[in-house]
Amino acid sequence: MMPAAGAISSVVVGLWLLNIVLDTGGQLAFKAAAGDEHAGDGFARWKHMAARPWLWLGIGCYVIEFLVWIAFLSLIPLSEGVLLGSINIVAIMLAGRFLFGEELTRLRVLGIALVTLGVAIVGIGG
Repeated sequence: MMPAAGAISSVVVGLWLLNIVLDTGGQLAFKAAAGDEHAGDGFARWKHMAARPWLWLGIGCYVIEFLVWIAFLSLIPLSEGVLLGSINIVAIMLAGRFLFGEELTRLRVLGIALVTLGVAIVGIGG
């Protein structure tokens, strides 16, 4: 038996939000692992990163995100899911700004606004 339409909507929204959190968390963890100034070069860098929790946190986020993404796509059309998933770019850019001090140029801010607008249109239009 299929759940009521409202139940599907809340599950879809929940999976979508969880996907955003996991993808953003994974990217931020990878950035933290890769940006360690004490890591060295070449194989030593990879060995250093493998011994740090950030790399493993990022991998864990991506494994769980994969399962969440499959569940999300099982409930909505692929064309909508991919478009809704593009909001991850915005979350990652904003988090990068606040956590790593990365620059948000005018063009990047315009891109954030356009992606957000596109996701809102897809979300409203279904």
